[in-house]
Amino acid sequence: MIVVAAALVDADRKVLLQQRAPGRSMAGLWEFPGGKVEPGETPEAALARELHEELGVEVAEDALVPACFASAPNAGAHMILLLYVCRDWVGEPRPLDASGLEWLTPQQMDPAEMPPADQPLIALLDALI
Repeated sequence: MIVVAAALVDADRKVLLQQRAPGRSMAGLWEFPGGKVEPGETPEAALARELHEELGVEVAEDALVPACFASAPNAGAHMILLLYVCRDWVGEPRPLDASGLEWLTPQQMDPAEMPPADQPLIALLDALI
């Protein structure tokens, strides 16, 4: 399973995390926003779609810069998580599919409060931004 996620980075080098909603797997954990790549979609198109659905923001596919990836088991399947960095979007992010949003620097992120696939991306992201 291919999953895409975005590190939306603001001018203060803070990254947006969203909290998984109650009733979902890993509820309460903080994650980079994104989701599954549907058949026929490019990863960039899927991520632009997911960011609109989850946060209400518009992102041009060419504003998504490939950054790093993680590989982890997920609910009986195996997931490849592709993380993109994005510094340019239109709209104010809102938690349309999450319990909350928080802007943090990579140093402020707590790996214990994030899904296993997101945890190794923190240090990589810190080096990139």
